[in-house]
Amino acid sequence: MKLRWMRAPGIFRILFPDFTWRYNSGVKKVYLTFDDGPIPESTLWTLNMLKEKNVKATFFCVGENVHKYPELFQEIIHAGHSVGNHTYNHLRGWSADTQLYIENVIMASDLIDSKLFRPPYGQIKKSQAKHLLPEYKIIMWDVLSGDYRKDISPEECLNDVLKKVRPGSIILFHNHLKTEANMRFAVPRLIDELKLRGYEFDVCQ
Repeated sequence: MKLRWMRAPGIFRILFPDFTWRYNSGVKKVYLTFDDGPIPESTLWTLNMLKEKNVKATFFCVGENVHKYPELFQEIIHAGHSVGNHTYNHLRGWSADTQLYIENVIMASDLIDSKLFRPPYGQIKKSQAKHLLPEYKIIMWDVLSGDYRKDISPEECLNDVLKKVRPGSIILFHNHLKTEANMRFAVPRLIDELKLRGYEFDVCQ
């Protein structure tokens, strides 16, 4: 039996209560987010699809990719989407020295004008969070799509998200070559189905 992704374990929400895991406003809204871009092969497709569906999303961008593709980053902003900092080199917080981690976030901030931050892999130490929280709103997620997994089909990826989503959910997908098959199948169908269920879409802020 294949193990499915799940919501973040409750212990993490207890350890990091100042992070945003979900928007608990009671409003029937969801928040689509895309990590790791911008990259032409994935982000361009995502932007065109979102425009066609008339949906706004939040892109947590890697500084190194913004440096490589500044025009594409500007396209995200001009389309009315929200952006966030995802470090400069997609660092794993648990294995990174705290000072190095903070410097990497600051390096990305020179290119990404945003007070939103998401730690790559969801990995962050309390010491790192302590430095960042005065300056950033740390956005985690309520539903991890598992689009990067090779042991689930695109249909399973979609169905897993639909089973977990609820009002206020922050849904995490990726703009990455290894997630293309699952992401491209799941996201447009997810949008259509959630609209049928009466959901609206909003950006993280």
